[in-house]
Amino acid sequence: MLGDMSANAPDRPRILLDCDPGHDDVVAIIVANHAADLVGITTVAGNAPLDRTTYNACVMRDLLGLAAPVHSGAARPLLAPPLTATFVHGESGLDGADLPAPTREVDSTDAVGFIIETCRATEGTWLVPTGPLTNIALALRAAPDLVDRIAGISLMGGGTFGNRDVMSEFNIWADPDAAAIVFDCGAPLTMAGLDVTHQFLVTHDRISDVDAIAAEFGSKFAAVLADLFRFFADNYISRHDDLAGAPMHDPLAVMAITHPHLFESSRRHVAVETRGELTRGMTVIDRRQIRPRPEPNCTVLESVDAAGAWQLVVDAVRTAAPSH
Repeated sequence: MLGDMSANAPDRPRILLDCDPGHDDVVAIIVANHAADLVGITTVAGNAPLDRTTYNACVMRDLLGLAAPVHSGAARPLLAPPLTATFVHGESGLDGADLPAPTREVDSTDAVGFIIETCRATEGTWLVPTGPLTNIALALRAAPDLVDRIAGISLMGGGTFGNRDVMSEFNIWADPDAAAIVFDCGAPLTMAGLDVTHQFLVTHDRISDVDAIAAEFGSKFAAVLADLFRFFADNYISRHDDLAGAPMHDPLAVMAITHPHLFESSRRHVAVETRGELTRGMTVIDRRQIRPRPEPNCTVLESVDAAGAWQLVVDAVRTAAPSH
């Protein structure tokens, strides 16, 4: 096992997490709380309808004892009908564990306003969207000055293959029009797509690390997390030809900021297909070596030190477990 990865992290970045919890979004929240200054959580419809993703974010805030506010946002894409991934995450968005009811209500239903206000109040904040990009697109459209105020946008989405359609990853497919706005906005972008997230699996062997933490500390939080992992891993294994577990998509968008040494990446131009009959929601990554070509607009994550990334998750869970 590697040592505590936080020792290798830069100064704690300031992160606003926009998410649709979702099993892997939960891990993004845990890692952001451990390795960054988590200034707020905004929610969007995606893995489940907005009422459930917001409820799940409030549950995780309680389980972790977070001070960060939770603000709910867009209940549907900009133009398309609402689409969910309950076939992956269950009807609740977090099937697989007995979750306690949240004790605190959502702080507001104006996620876009919170994003704008927060990023204007303290420049250098990272936006980390791990669901459909609707809230981020709405904020950028309402406040174009954010492009010059934020540190950047580190998102989970896209890739060179799909998990919803042949070429389309769910977060981009669910609201490609919003994704096109974000990729064209001019802010520094980092993309954790399926090519890298499928290198980082939560397997039953890895889940045993979380079981051990739950037993060591008598931690309800760690026990709940292990149950969520088991549901998520078994679902992925049953639905794929050769996956040994579930890809931990969303925490990689956080780790790209907090622990960039875990990744190899390249600078590419990425565009979003919004109209294709077979490719709607595809991220078109320009890997040509011919000139001229569009200037790069995105850092595309290509590989991850999966053992190091998992150790960071274990460290985050172990840190939270004694008091939760």
